[in-house]
Amino acid sequence: MTDAQTFSLEDDGRDVALCECFARDGLQHEPDFMPTATKVALVQRFAELGFARVEATSYSNPKVIPQFGDASAMLQALPRREGAFYKATCANVRAVERALADADAGFGANEISLLVSATDTHSLKNLARTREDQWANIREMAARANGRFRLIGTVSMAFGCPFEGAVNPDSVLADVGRLRDAGVRHVALGDTTGTATPVTTKALFTRMRAEFPDVIPIAHFHDTRGTGLVNYVAALEAGVRHFDCAFGGVGGHPTKVKYGGGHTGNVCTEDLVDLFENMGVKTGIDMDGLLATVEACEQALGRELHGRVARSGLNPLRRPSGHD
Repeated sequence: MTDAQTFSLEDDGRDVALCECFARDGLQHEPDFMPTATKVALVQRFAELGFARVEATSYSNPKVIPQFGDASAMLQALPRREGAFYKATCANVRAVERALADADAGFGANEISLLVSATDTHSLKNLARTREDQWANIREMAARANGRFRLIGTVSMAFGCPFEGAVNPDSVLADVGRLRDAGVRHVALGDTTGTATPVTTKALFTRMRAEFPDVIPIAHFHDTRGTGLVNYVAALEAGVRHFDCAFGGVGGHPTKVKYGGGHTGNVCTEDLVDLFENMGVKTGIDMDGLLATVEACEQALGRELHGRVARSGLNPLRRPSGHD
């Protein structure tokens, strides 16, 4: 697996590619450990539903995020599915070494994500490193990966920071360039605490596509202020075709690292899929299994989640498949 590989939309008839983040970005916010077998069953279900990319786990320090103390065991138990990429988050070189050890053992992730924050304060809180220290870390991580995985870069707080306020778009785009120079060709801009608007979303992604045409942009937004869906439509209009989401809108900061205030969950998968499909944007997701999967996620967590479509049902006026 090499990072030179790109996401293919045309080959399978999708207009957009969605990455389901419930099992990692979603579960990092949960205080109670979810059994490994339950995680495996959910991730397998996500892939069968049609997600070509699933964020499966994180090679985190279990003392910091106990939820992912079973990362290797979970990945070892996860059946492989043709055409599906399973992503693991890596915050440091040790995490990449764990990913490599699992790959050498014949299992593990085929994507890993490398994280950087747009602000020093968030970097220190979330990664326990300054930005410059993390950049040195990323260069070493990318080199250590040695083309074994598809690399996904993420710039957190790209649209604003609860600690430092406004973030200069020039600085964010410079970060995209630094990731590209490290060999990363897929970069997510993160609206980590829901401060983006359709105007800022469209402007930043338009610049990113113009200045870095060799980098595939990914939108990773949170619905903190109820703006996730409208911002994703703005990103779509700016030419973005790759989006992160999580069933039930779960997720946010790690349980032991508090910031953002209130609900900081991801853009809700079922609401996003329903919206895109009603816009005539083909997601490749099995609509017949969508709400049953929401129910499985709710059963796993033992509570009702945040999605609207799960309560109201799919839009009955949805365009039929193949509608022009």
